[in-house]
Amino acid sequence: MLKSEQAIKMKEEGMAEVKMPDGQTLQLPVLSDAAGAKFLDVRKLQPTTGMCTFDPGFTSTGACQSQITFIDGKKGVLVYRGYSIDDLAEKGDFIDATYLLLHGELPTKSQREKFNFELTHHSLVHEQLIKFFQGFKHDAHPMAIMVGVVGALAAFYSDSADIGNPAERMRSCLRLIAKMPTLAAIAYKTSIGQPIVYPRNDLSYSENFLHMLFAVPTETYKIDPELARALEIILVLHMDHEQNASTSTVRTAGSSQANPFACIASGIAALWGPAHGGANEAVLRMLEVIGHVENIPDALERAKDKNDPFRLMGFGHRVYKTYDPRAKIMRSVCHGVLKAAKKENDPLLKIALELERIATSDEYFIKRGLYPNVDFYSGITLRAMGIPVSMYTVLFAVARTVGWVSQWKEMAEDPVPRISRPRQMYLGVMQRGFVSVESRGAGQAPKGAKTDDEEDARDAAQQGVDISSMGRLSSGSVSHPILSRSSIKK
Repeated sequence: MLKSEQAIKMKEEGMAEVKMPDGQTLQLPVLSDAAGAKFLDVRKLQPTTGMCTFDPGFTSTGACQSQITFIDGKKGVLVYRGYSIDDLAEKGDFIDATYLLLHGELPTKSQREKFNFELTHHSLVHEQLIKFFQGFKHDAHPMAIMVGVVGALAAFYSDSADIGNPAERMRSCLRLIAKMPTLAAIAYKTSIGQPIVYPRNDLSYSENFLHMLFAVPTETYKIDPELARALEIILVLHMDHEQNASTSTVRTAGSSQANPFACIASGIAALWGPAHGGANEAVLRMLEVIGHVENIPDALERAKDKNDPFRLMGFGHRVYKTYDPRAKIMRSVCHGVLKAAKKENDPLLKIALELERIATSDEYFIKRGLYPNVDFYSGITLRAMGIPVSMYTVLFAVARTVGWVSQWKEMAEDPVPRISRPRQMYLGVMQRGFVSVESRGAGQAPKGAKTDDEEDARDAAQQGVDISSMGRLSSGSVSHPILSRSSIKK
């Protein structure tokens, strides 16, 4: 139980009267949370009236109670367990923030040492699991690999399968957090054909990740402390962000009492979507399309034109109506990394700085609350660190795993568990009689359609062939449909 739990209970603020179409009224409780936000409790609406609420995307629906992360989108505030993201990023580190999200309090010195030891000594993965990586195609996207291998962890760690056992729940959380960078690094090494690198117990979490990503057997890899610290801050900034698409997916899967490894794999799958986890990659491609500082005014005019497919990536956020608090920290980290990596004259950074300056003083973007978000600078930062574009979302998943397991653990500890079961508004045909195949209209396969056998034969014929010479895009470099270079002035 959290020390402050008594102060964080939902309060009933009164009743709201809802008038039904038949003239009857229904009294629904109005609840408020710790920040004073109001919620209309509609739990008795359907049992009492037979009606359901309709809220596509759940943007007006509170699906759970949580004590982990708080966001004030109007003020640009992000808080983990009561601590501002600024304090945690500047004064804390990965161990502090991870322990805080899992346990609700910052660790004492002895708790910190024990926790760090447990994470360090859970970082290895089963050797049989490593063989799984050999079954993926040589050009498989690392996120595709991660979805598969993280779900497969359940087959190797059955001693933490009882989610009703607090000790086993915590063991699963520790294993997932500790093994995620190891799996991510193996996925990367597999995708580029290099031998895997094992974790070292003498390195910190972020140092180990860099070591496993970039070390090779032929020479000693020297870890730059500035880059390791930058990576640690990036991990802290991305750990949790309330009930986003991937976190909600983890909770939905967990509500069925699925094992935690499967739940986190579902979160990775949701994060893989470009609308969620691929924004920093899109920012990088947008800056490349703009090309030069003098092209920025033209790009901004295109962004204002509703009929132009060009979009200003890295600006605006579904929750924040002012500056994303993580963006301010990320901006400073970006400058530090570019200096440490001796890439201060990066042309993309110059474009980004000028784009930020012009856009944040433009009344069009100010009125719409379109300010830089965390993705605006993270892509440039990761590129300067030598992390390839195909690994951006994987790194996001490594960081977000801390939040996912914390949210899953909180949900699993709920004394009144409920399986997620949204309703739908059905708009299909209500009833029709079955028609025999002889009486149905003739159909045909689409022209050019290929069977699975034909696809497999083609893939087999290409084994060992350099597909880049055939003009195929690599799985990590898919073109973005809204970032056309055609209308940007050279």
